[in-house]
Amino acid sequence: MPQIQRFSTTALMAVLLLSSATSVADAAGMVPQTPILILEESTGEASINITNTEPLPALLHTSIENVPEDTELLLLLTPPVARVESGGTQLVRFILRSAEPLQTERLKRVIFEGIQPLEKGSNARVSLTVKQNIPAILRPKNLPIERQPWALLKWSVQDAQLQVSNPSPYVVRLANTVNLLPGEAPVDLGRSYILPGEKLRLTSASPLPATATQVRLYPATMYGFAAGNFDAPLVTGE
Repeated sequence: MPQIQRFSTTALMAVLLLSSATSVADAAGMVPQTPILILEESTGEASINITNTEPLPALLHTSIENVPEDTELLLLLTPPVARVESGGTQLVRFILRSAEPLQTERLKRVIFEGIQPLEKGSNARVSLTVKQNIPAILRPKNLPIERQPWALLKWSVQDAQLQVSNPSPYVVRLANTVNLLPGEAPVDLGRSYILPGEKLRLTSASPLPATATQVRLYPATMYGFAAGNFDAPLVTGE
């Protein structure tokens, strides 16, 4: 039976790669108050506060980025550009604009970037601060909260390749490397998420061990926190 296990130092380092946003404690530039944006279809919108941690005022530029596997334009935001004083905070709103009801969770990314004033002089240039890039999860109306969506993934070996499928309506976020057990053989996922309905065939740098019976993954909760090691069963020949 799959079990949550205690975090090792290696696992912790892997999960820290899940989000490209710098932690709030160490971040610079325009820093979001949370490491992830969650928008409920039942509400139709969500908002997040952004703080300018730089010593000068700057323009906050906010944009939405689609993941390559889902390019449908589902979000509007306001304001796209706003002046934020040093130490000041700007509220950015996100509005769902789907023409049809959501059937599954959807994944987008939101980028916050500061543009500082032009320096004086003939060679004046625009100065850009550190980008903050966080995931946005769009949740269908009436979809129950699933605390461990990674437990719904199906792992198998077919034609000497590791395969994973996500039959659930949930976006699963995890470190981009999993390990086959026993033996800790690493396999690269190529990205840090698996979308609803996806089936991925993964290529390993070395042959998969014939004795492998489990897959160890390092997932993150819906709110972006490390969830510990999780060992899932591995099925061969299905």
